[in-house]
This record gives sequence, structure tokens and C-alpha cells, in this order.
Amino acid sequence: MRQFLQQVVNGTVLGATYGLIALGYTMVYGIIQLINFAHGEIFMVGSFAGLASHRWLLPDSLAGNPLVALTVMLVVAVVVSVLVAVLMERLAYRPLRNAPRLAPLITAIGVSIFLQEVVRIFYPGGNRPQPFPTVITTGAFQVGGVRVAWISVFVVVTAIGLMVALQAFIRTTKTGKAMRATAQDPDTARLMGIDTNRVIVITFALGAALAAVAGVMYGMRFGQIDYRIGFVTGLKAFTAAVLGGIGNITGAMLGGFVLGMVEVMAVQYIPHGSAWRDAWAFAVLILVLVFRPAGLLGERVSGRS
Repeated sequence: MRQFLQQVVNGTVLGATYGLIALGYTMVYGIIQLINFAHGEIFMVGSFAGLASHRWLLPDSLAGNPLVALTVMLVVAVVVSVLVAVLMERLAYRPLRNAPRLAPLITAIGVSIFLQEVVRIFYPGGNRPQPFPTVITTGAFQVGGVRVAWISVFVVVTAIGLMVALQAFIRTTKTGKAMRATAQDPDTARLMGIDTNRVIVITFALGAALAAVAGVMYGMRFGQIDYRIGFVTGLKAFTAAVLGGIGNITGAMLGGFVLGMVEVMAVQYIPHGSAWRDAWAFAVLILVLVFRPAGLLGERVSGRS
């Protein structure tokens, strides 16, 4: 039982990371029905931006201060990821807004590979794994014999807090209402005076900011990053969005937690499960698409020509 509870903790932490990234997938799809496969690379860029800020922006006297170091890393990661996402939307996706759906999908894959290569070539030592600073204490505490690291608490609390804040933003603010209107019917929203281009840019920026936070937390938890982390992690986050019900914010986070739990439990209890670690997410994706394509909290998004 103790081992099972330990895996529940591990799955919850892993799922929180998937959920944060999945929020970007689900928001962009809800607004413009685009599966942004480059979103995983936004997560990767955020993690490298956080690492770069700790290495080259923070003096030694401040790098050891957890509050200052974490704040700087998160701010820089968010700014860089948002800038990349906004440029990506403006240069790669907006010109294809009215093109057949296959065109932006292929473009997203191209942008994904482009961002990987940019980091690999231009980041010093980007072609090999980079150690990531753990600015939060590496200590842990025991609950009923289960070890819980403080970084794990930070990851889960931050993920849930950001999801709640995002829900509140979309439900209560003027911009959030404009986002919902654009998701339901962009043409009518435009006729009612809503700047749909601005709404789409804000959607990309919000998703990028959440992915950047996830990138920094990923680096702190696992202790290293490389230019390939965005690809598989991004696909798993997309699976989480589909599992929860793409277009549904709460569903994206729920899907992340479920997927994280499935992954760690399969690795722990299925013979040779660790060798198939990355396969479980895609097995879940296939099952969801076959038996419940709308997801756990499926929210139908109206089709658009």
C-alpha cells in the first residue's frame, strides 16, 4: 500500500505538468480549431530560457536566493515563451487562417522542428542534456510513510492555482468573454466588434505562459533538460487534452492528472513497463479516440467551414 500511495504522489506531480501544457492545446483548439503541435516546443523554450536566466542574468549573490532566483527564472521563461508564441502565430499561422486545415497542421510540425533546431544549434551546449538548477529546497517530508518532496508540492499547487486563475479569467473578464464568444462563433463575434485577431494572440500568449511555467518546473523536478523534451512531453500533453475533452479547461487538467497516474502505475505494476513508458500515453489516446472521442468532460466545439 505504501508503494501504491508513493506512485499516486508521483503520478499527481507528473500529471500536473502535463495538465499545464495541455491547457495551451485546449485553448488554441477551442478558439481556432488548430492542433498546435509546436506547443511542446514552447514548453521546451521556456525551460531553456529559465535556465539561461539563472546562468547568465543572476549574479552569484542572488542565484542562491530561492525566491529571487525562482521569480527571475519564471518571469524570463514566460516572457521568452510568450514572445515566441506570438511570433509563431503572427508569422506561421495567421497567413493560413483560411487555408485548408491540413496546411496549418503541417506548418505546426515544421515550426516544432524549427524551434528544436534553433535551440540545438544556437544554445551553448544545446545538443546535449543541460543540468537544471533546483532552486527550491531538495528536502522532503513524510506522510504515512510516503515521501513527498517540496518541489512536488510546489508543482501541484502551482498547476492547480494557475488552472483556477485561468478559469476565473475566462469567466469573469471582458477579454475572457471575448475568448468564449470567438470560440463559439468567430464571424458573429467579429460583427459584434470583437477583435478576433487580438483574442487569438492573447490565447496563444496565455498558453505559452502556462507552458513556460511547466518548463521551469519540469527542469527543477528532473534536474536536466534537453532540446527534445518538448516533443514527447508535448504529445503526452495533447493526449491529456483529448482525454479530458479538448476545448475544456478543467478537462485538460483532469486529463493531465489521469494520464500521469496511468503512466506511473503502468511503469510500476506492468512487467517491463518502464521500457514502454512513453507508449502508455499513446495507448490511452487510441482508446479515448475509439471509445470516447469527446473525452471525459467532452465539450463539443462547433464545426467551422
